[in-house]
Amino acid sequence: MFDACPDRTDTDSLKWSRYRGRDVLPMWVADMDCVCAEPILDALRRRVEHGVFGYAVARPADTDAVIDWLQNRHNWAIRREWLVWLPGLVPALNVACRAFADPAQDVATFTPIYPPFLSAPAFSQRRLLTCPLTRHSGHYTFDLDALAKTVTPQTRLLLLCSPHNPVGRLWTQDELLAVADFCLQRNIVLCSDEIHCDLVLNENRRHIPTATLSPEIADNTITLMSPAKTFNLPGLNCGFTVIANEHLRRRFVHAARGILPHVNAMGYTACRAAFSECGPWQQELIAHLRANRDFLCVRINALPGLSVSPAEATYLAWIDASGLNTESPAQWFEQAGVGVSDGKDFNGHGFVRLNFGCSREQVKEAVRRIQTAINTR
Repeated sequence: MFDACPDRTDTDSLKWSRYRGRDVLPMWVADMDCVCAEPILDALRRRVEHGVFGYAVARPADTDAVIDWLQNRHNWAIRREWLVWLPGLVPALNVACRAFADPAQDVATFTPIYPPFLSAPAFSQRRLLTCPLTRHSGHYTFDLDALAKTVTPQTRLLLLCSPHNPVGRLWTQDELLAVADFCLQRNIVLCSDEIHCDLVLNENRRHIPTATLSPEIADNTITLMSPAKTFNLPGLNCGFTVIANEHLRRRFVHAARGILPHVNAMGYTACRAAFSECGPWQQELIAHLRANRDFLCVRINALPGLSVSPAEATYLAWIDASGLNTESPAQWFEQAGVGVSDGKDFNGHGFVRLNFGCSREQVKEAVRRIQTAINTR
Protein backbone atom coordinates (compact mmCIF):
# COMPACT_ATOMS: atom_id res chain seq x y z
CA MET A 1 0.00 0.00 0.00
CA PHE A 2 2.68 2.52 1.01
CA ASP A 3 5.07 1.49 -1.75
CA ALA A 4 2.56 2.26 -4.51
CA CYS A 5 3.07 6.03 -4.49
CA PRO A 6 1.57 8.11 -7.31
CA ASP A 7 3.74 10.26 -9.57
CA ARG A 8 3.82 13.79 -8.11
CA THR A 9 6.38 15.31 -10.48
CA ASP A 10 3.89 17.37 -12.53
CA THR A 11 1.39 18.29 -9.84
CA ASP A 12 0.88 21.17 -7.41
CA SER A 13 3.19 19.48 -4.88
CA LEU A 14 5.46 21.93 -3.06
CA LYS A 15 7.74 19.03 -2.23
CA TRP A 16 8.25 17.87 -5.80
CA SER A 17 8.11 21.23 -7.60
CA ARG A 18 11.31 22.42 -5.91
CA TYR A 19 13.38 20.18 -8.18
CA ARG A 20 11.16 20.19 -11.25
CA GLY A 21 13.23 19.36 -14.33
CA ARG A 22 16.16 18.08 -12.23
CA ASP A 23 17.16 14.57 -11.26
CA VAL A 24 16.85 15.16 -7.52
CA LEU A 25 14.73 13.06 -5.18
CA PRO A 26 12.71 15.44 -2.97
CA MET A 27 13.05 14.23 0.62
CA TRP A 28 12.91 17.53 2.43
CA VAL A 29 9.56 19.03 3.49
CA ALA A 30 7.46 16.92 5.87
CA ASP A 31 4.74 15.44 3.76
CA MET A 32 4.54 11.82 2.67
CA ASP A 33 4.16 10.45 -0.84
CA CYS A 34 1.56 7.79 -0.02
CA VAL A 35 -2.11 7.99 -0.95
CA CYS A 36 -4.51 8.87 1.86
CA ALA A 37 -6.55 6.18 3.57
CA GLU A 38 -9.64 5.15 1.61
CA PRO A 39 -12.13 6.25 4.33
CA ILE A 40 -10.72 9.78 4.07
CA LEU A 41 -11.01 9.74 0.28
CA ASP A 42 -14.59 8.43 0.49
CA ALA A 43 -15.54 11.15 2.95
CA LEU A 44 -14.00 13.84 0.75
CA ARG A 45 -15.82 12.47 -2.31
CA ARG A 46 -19.14 12.66 -0.50
CA ARG A 47 -18.38 16.21 0.58
CA VAL A 48 -17.51 17.23 -2.99
CA GLU A 49 -20.71 15.67 -4.29
CA HIS A 50 -22.67 17.95 -1.97
CA GLY A 51 -21.45 20.74 -4.24
CA VAL A 52 -21.54 23.75 -1.89
CA PHE A 53 -18.34 25.06 -0.28
CA GLY A 54 -19.27 27.98 1.92
CA TYR A 55 -17.62 28.98 5.17
CA ALA A 56 -17.46 25.98 7.46
CA VAL A 57 -17.66 25.37 11.18
CA ALA A 58 -16.91 22.21 13.11
CA ARG A 59 -19.86 19.88 13.57
CA PRO A 60 -20.41 17.92 16.78
CA ALA A 61 -19.21 14.78 14.98
CA ASP A 62 -15.89 16.49 14.20
CA THR A 63 -15.28 17.32 17.83
CA ASP A 64 -16.46 13.87 18.93
CA ALA A 65 -13.87 12.26 16.63
CA VAL A 66 -11.05 14.27 18.23
CA ILE A 67 -12.27 13.58 21.77
CA ASP A 68 -12.57 9.84 21.11
CA TRP A 69 -9.15 9.63 19.44
CA LEU A 70 -7.39 11.39 22.31
CA GLN A 71 -9.15 9.21 24.85
CA ASN A 72 -8.58 5.91 23.05
CA ARG A 73 -5.06 6.57 21.74
CA HIS A 74 -3.56 8.76 24.44
CA ASN A 75 -5.71 8.12 27.51
CA TRP A 76 -6.51 11.82 27.59
CA ALA A 77 -10.04 12.84 28.55
CA ILE A 78 -10.65 16.36 27.26
CA ARG A 79 -13.75 18.50 27.46
CA ARG A 80 -15.47 19.80 24.38
CA GLU A 81 -14.94 23.44 25.36
CA TRP A 82 -11.16 22.98 25.59
CA LEU A 83 -10.91 22.50 21.84
CA VAL A 84 -10.09 25.42 19.52
CA TRP A 85 -9.94 24.58 15.82
CA LEU A 86 -7.01 25.86 13.76
CA PRO A 87 -6.14 26.17 10.05
CA GLY A 88 -2.65 24.87 10.85
CA LEU A 89 -0.12 24.67 13.65
CA VAL A 90 2.48 27.08 12.27
CA PRO A 91 -0.01 29.99 12.48
CA ALA A 92 -0.84 28.80 15.99
CA LEU A 93 2.81 29.15 17.07
CA ASN A 94 2.67 32.77 15.95
CA VAL A 95 -0.61 33.35 17.78
CA ALA A 96 0.82 31.79 20.95
CA CYS A 97 3.72 34.27 20.89
CA ARG A 98 1.25 37.16 20.67
CA ALA A 99 -1.12 35.72 23.24
CA PHE A 100 1.28 34.86 26.05
CA ALA A 101 4.21 37.27 25.69
CA ASP A 102 4.17 41.04 25.32
CA PRO A 103 6.48 42.79 22.85
CA ALA A 104 9.02 43.48 25.60
CA GLN A 105 9.04 39.86 26.75
CA ASP A 106 10.83 36.68 25.73
CA VAL A 107 9.93 33.38 24.08
CA ALA A 108 12.25 30.40 24.63
CA THR A 109 12.75 27.13 22.77
CA PHE A 110 15.21 24.26 22.46
CA THR A 111 17.45 23.83 19.43
CA PRO A 112 17.83 22.35 16.91
CA ILE A 113 14.17 22.91 16.14
CA TYR A 114 11.62 23.12 13.35
CA PRO A 115 12.27 26.56 11.74
CA PRO A 116 8.86 28.19 12.50
CA PHE A 117 9.73 27.91 16.21
CA LEU A 118 12.64 30.23 15.48
CA SER A 119 10.74 32.70 13.30
CA ALA A 120 7.43 33.01 15.17
CA PRO A 121 8.74 35.21 18.02
CA ALA A 122 10.37 37.64 15.58
CA PHE A 123 7.20 37.89 13.49
CA SER A 124 5.42 38.96 16.68
CA GLN A 125 8.20 41.32 17.80
CA ARG A 126 9.07 39.10 20.77
CA ARG A 127 12.65 38.24 21.67
CA LEU A 128 13.75 34.67 20.94
CA LEU A 129 15.88 32.78 23.47
CA THR A 130 17.38 29.45 22.40
CA CYS A 131 18.71 26.65 24.59
CA PRO A 132 20.61 23.82 22.87
CA LEU A 133 19.57 20.25 23.53
CA THR A 134 22.43 18.18 24.90
CA ARG A 135 23.73 15.35 22.71
CA HIS A 136 25.66 12.31 23.88
CA SER A 137 26.42 9.46 21.45
CA GLY A 138 23.69 10.71 19.16
CA HIS A 139 21.08 10.88 21.94
CA TYR A 140 19.45 14.25 22.60
CA THR A 141 17.88 15.40 25.85
CA PHE A 142 17.11 18.58 27.79
CA ASP A 143 19.66 20.48 29.85
CA LEU A 144 17.62 22.22 32.54
CA ASP A 145 20.68 23.95 34.00
CA ALA A 146 21.34 25.49 30.60
CA LEU A 147 17.67 26.43 30.28
CA ALA A 148 17.80 28.17 33.68
CA LYS A 149 20.71 30.26 32.38
CA THR A 150 18.87 30.99 29.13
CA VAL A 151 15.53 32.28 30.38
CA THR A 152 15.08 35.68 32.00
CA PRO A 153 12.46 37.18 34.33
CA GLN A 154 10.82 38.42 31.13
CA THR A 155 10.39 34.95 29.63
CA ARG A 156 6.69 34.18 29.36
CA LEU A 157 6.45 31.33 26.85
CA LEU A 158 8.35 28.13 26.09
CA LEU A 159 7.78 26.45 22.74
CA LEU A 160 8.22 22.67 23.02
CA CYS A 161 8.18 20.12 20.19
CA SER A 162 6.97 16.68 21.34
CA PRO A 163 7.81 14.33 19.66
CA HIS A 164 10.72 16.39 18.49
CA ASN A 165 11.28 17.63 14.96
CA PRO A 166 14.00 17.23 13.73
CA VAL A 167 15.88 14.96 16.18
CA GLY A 168 13.08 12.39 16.44
CA ARG A 169 13.04 12.05 20.23
CA LEU A 170 9.95 10.68 21.95
CA TRP A 171 10.36 12.42 25.30
CA THR A 172 9.98 10.31 28.42
CA GLN A 173 7.64 11.17 31.26
CA ASP A 174 10.57 12.28 33.43
CA GLU A 175 11.91 14.56 30.70
CA LEU A 176 8.52 16.16 30.13
CA LEU A 177 7.90 16.56 33.85
CA ALA A 178 11.21 18.34 34.28
CA VAL A 179 10.41 20.88 31.56
CA ALA A 180 6.79 21.36 32.62
CA ASP A 181 7.73 21.86 36.29
CA PHE A 182 10.44 24.31 35.24
CA CYS A 183 7.78 26.39 33.49
CA LEU A 184 5.38 26.21 36.44
CA GLN A 185 8.02 27.43 38.86
CA ARG A 186 8.80 30.45 36.68
CA ASN A 187 5.30 31.38 35.48
CA ILE A 188 6.15 30.45 31.88
CA VAL A 189 3.30 29.20 29.68
CA LEU A 190 4.19 25.94 27.93
CA CYS A 191 3.13 25.55 24.29
CA SER A 192 3.53 21.89 23.33
CA ASP A 193 3.44 21.16 19.58
CA GLU A 194 2.46 17.49 19.35
CA ILE A 195 1.68 17.18 15.65
CA HIS A 196 3.82 14.01 15.33
CA CYS A 197 2.26 12.31 18.37
CA ASP A 198 0.66 9.51 16.34
CA LEU A 199 3.89 8.63 14.52
CA VAL A 200 5.65 6.73 17.31
CA LEU A 201 7.98 4.21 15.66
CA ASN A 202 9.51 2.48 18.68
CA GLU A 203 7.50 -0.52 19.74
CA ASN A 204 6.31 -0.66 23.35
CA ARG A 205 6.55 3.14 23.62
CA ARG A 206 3.73 5.64 23.58
CA HIS A 207 3.41 9.38 23.31
CA ILE A 208 2.60 11.23 26.52
CA PRO A 209 0.63 14.45 26.00
CA THR A 210 2.33 17.06 28.16
CA ALA A 211 -0.98 18.26 29.56
CA THR A 212 -1.73 14.81 31.04
CA LEU A 213 1.17 14.96 33.50
CA SER A 214 -0.80 16.70 36.26
CA PRO A 215 -3.76 19.08 36.68
CA GLU A 216 -1.34 21.92 37.45
CA ILE A 217 0.64 21.27 34.28
CA ALA A 218 -2.56 21.00 32.23
CA ASP A 219 -3.56 24.41 33.59
CA ASN A 220 -0.31 25.91 32.27
CA THR A 221 -0.12 24.14 28.88
CA ILE A 222 -1.58 24.70 25.45
CA THR A 223 -1.32 21.65 23.19
CA LEU A 224 -1.19 21.87 19.40
CA MET A 225 -2.30 18.83 17.40
CA SER A 226 -3.44 17.87 13.91
CA PRO A 227 -4.13 14.81 11.76
CA ALA A 228 -1.99 16.38 9.04
CA LYS A 229 1.29 14.50 9.48
CA THR A 230 -0.05 11.09 10.47
CA PHE A 231 -2.69 10.89 7.75
CA ASN A 232 -0.84 12.92 5.10
CA LEU A 233 -3.26 15.86 5.02
CA PRO A 234 -1.07 18.98 5.31
CA GLY A 235 -2.64 20.59 2.24
CA LEU A 236 -6.09 20.55 3.85
CA ASN A 237 -5.06 22.87 6.69
CA CYS A 238 -6.86 21.50 9.71
CA GLY A 239 -5.64 21.27 13.29
CA PHE A 240 -6.64 22.21 16.80
CA THR A 241 -5.35 23.32 20.16
CA VAL A 242 -6.44 21.88 23.49
CA ILE A 243 -6.41 24.46 26.29
CA ALA A 244 -7.91 23.43 29.63
CA ASN A 245 -7.28 26.79 31.31
CA GLU A 246 -10.16 29.09 30.39
CA HIS A 247 -8.06 32.24 30.91
CA LEU A 248 -5.31 30.99 28.59
CA ARG A 249 -7.89 29.83 26.07
CA ARG A 250 -9.53 33.25 25.96
CA ARG A 251 -6.16 34.93 25.49
CA PHE A 252 -5.32 32.59 22.61
CA VAL A 253 -8.67 33.08 20.90
CA HIS A 254 -8.45 36.86 21.32
CA ALA A 255 -4.94 36.96 19.84
CA ALA A 256 -6.07 34.85 16.88
CA ARG A 257 -9.01 37.10 16.05
CA GLY A 258 -8.58 38.68 12.64
CA ILE A 259 -5.36 36.74 12.00
CA LEU A 260 -6.27 33.08 11.63
CA PRO A 261 -8.71 32.12 8.87
CA HIS A 262 -11.40 29.51 9.36
CA VAL A 263 -10.68 25.83 8.82
CA ASN A 264 -11.91 24.85 5.38
CA ALA A 265 -14.75 22.40 4.83
CA MET A 266 -12.55 19.67 3.40
CA GLY A 267 -10.20 19.89 6.37
CA TYR A 268 -12.99 19.18 8.84
CA THR A 269 -14.22 16.28 6.70
CA ALA A 270 -10.79 14.68 6.43
CA CYS A 271 -10.06 15.14 10.14
CA ARG A 272 -13.28 13.45 11.18
CA ALA A 273 -12.72 10.50 8.86
CA ALA A 274 -9.08 10.12 9.90
CA PHE A 275 -9.76 9.96 13.62
CA SER A 276 -12.95 7.93 13.43
CA GLU A 277 -12.18 5.39 10.67
CA CYS A 278 -8.45 5.15 9.95
CA GLY A 279 -6.85 3.55 13.00
CA PRO A 280 -5.91 0.33 11.15
CA TRP A 281 -4.38 2.32 8.28
CA GLN A 282 -2.28 4.27 10.77
CA GLN A 283 -0.90 1.07 12.29
CA GLU A 284 0.11 -0.22 8.86
CA LEU A 285 1.78 3.12 8.15
CA ILE A 286 3.81 2.87 11.35
CA ALA A 287 5.11 -0.56 10.33
CA HIS A 288 6.13 0.80 6.92
CA LEU A 289 7.88 3.84 8.37
CA ARG A 290 9.67 1.74 11.00
CA ALA A 291 11.04 -0.54 8.28
CA ASN A 292 12.15 2.47 6.21
CA ARG A 293 13.83 3.99 9.26
CA ASP A 294 15.69 0.80 10.14
CA PHE A 295 16.90 0.27 6.58
CA LEU A 296 18.04 3.88 6.26
CA CYS A 297 19.89 3.92 9.58
CA VAL A 298 21.85 0.75 8.83
CA ARG A 299 22.88 1.99 5.41
CA ILE A 300 23.71 5.58 6.41
CA ASN A 301 25.77 4.50 9.42
CA ALA A 302 27.83 2.26 7.15
CA LEU A 303 28.95 5.25 5.08
CA PRO A 304 32.05 7.29 5.98
CA GLY A 305 31.35 10.85 7.08
CA LEU A 306 27.69 10.25 7.98
CA SER A 307 25.83 9.04 11.06
CA VAL A 308 22.23 8.96 12.21
CA SER A 309 20.38 7.80 15.31
CA PRO A 310 17.05 5.99 14.79
CA ALA A 311 14.11 8.38 15.14
CA GLU A 312 11.86 7.24 17.98
CA ALA A 313 8.96 9.08 16.32
CA THR A 314 8.22 11.07 13.12
CA TYR A 315 9.33 10.04 9.61
CA LEU A 316 12.34 12.35 9.68
CA ALA A 317 16.00 11.33 9.88
CA TRP A 318 18.40 13.83 11.45
CA ILE A 319 21.70 13.00 9.78
CA ASP A 320 25.05 14.18 11.12
CA ALA A 321 26.98 15.12 7.99
CA SER A 322 29.78 17.01 9.73
CA GLY A 323 32.18 14.22 8.75
CA LEU A 324 31.81 15.18 5.10
CA ASN A 325 33.89 18.29 5.86
CA THR A 326 31.84 20.42 3.52
CA GLU A 327 30.59 23.93 4.16
CA SER A 328 27.06 23.04 2.99
CA PRO A 329 25.99 19.44 3.61
CA ALA A 330 22.54 20.13 2.16
CA GLN A 331 24.09 21.31 -1.10
CA TRP A 332 26.33 18.24 -1.13
CA PHE A 333 23.27 15.98 -0.81
CA GLU A 334 21.47 17.91 -3.53
CA GLN A 335 24.41 17.50 -5.88
CA ALA A 336 24.26 13.79 -5.08
CA GLY A 337 20.64 13.81 -6.27
CA VAL A 338 18.85 13.83 -2.90
CA GLY A 339 17.00 16.94 -1.76
CA VAL A 340 17.09 17.39 2.03
CA SER A 341 16.37 20.14 4.54
CA ASP A 342 19.40 22.17 5.57
CA GLY A 343 20.27 21.71 9.24
CA LYS A 344 21.33 25.34 9.60
CA ASP A 345 17.66 26.35 9.22
CA PHE A 346 17.02 24.39 12.43
CA ASN A 347 20.08 25.82 14.24
CA GLY A 348 21.73 22.49 13.54
CA HIS A 349 24.83 23.27 11.52
CA GLY A 350 26.50 20.23 9.99
CA PHE A 351 23.24 18.25 9.87
CA VAL A 352 20.56 17.57 7.29
CA ARG A 353 16.99 16.34 7.72
CA LEU A 354 15.76 13.60 5.38
CA ASN A 355 12.11 12.58 5.02
CA PHE A 356 11.70 8.80 4.74
CA GLY A 357 7.90 8.95 4.46
CA CYS A 358 7.98 7.49 0.96
CA SER A 359 8.28 4.15 -0.81
CA ARG A 360 11.02 1.72 0.15
CA GLU A 361 12.37 1.94 -3.40
CA GLN A 362 12.86 5.68 -3.07
CA VAL A 363 14.74 5.21 0.22
CA LYS A 364 16.95 2.60 -1.48
CA GLU A 365 17.59 4.90 -4.43
CA ALA A 366 18.47 7.78 -2.11
CA VAL A 367 20.99 5.60 -0.28
CA ARG A 368 22.45 4.44 -3.58
CA ARG A 369 22.93 8.03 -4.73
CA ILE A 370 24.50 9.10 -1.44
CA GLN A 371 26.87 6.12 -1.48
CA THR A 372 27.86 6.82 -5.08
CA ALA A 373 28.61 10.44 -4.22
CA ILE A 374 30.78 9.42 -1.27
CA ASN A 375 32.65 6.83 -3.33
CA THR A 376 33.47 9.37 -6.04
CA ARG A 377 34.60 12.25 -3.82
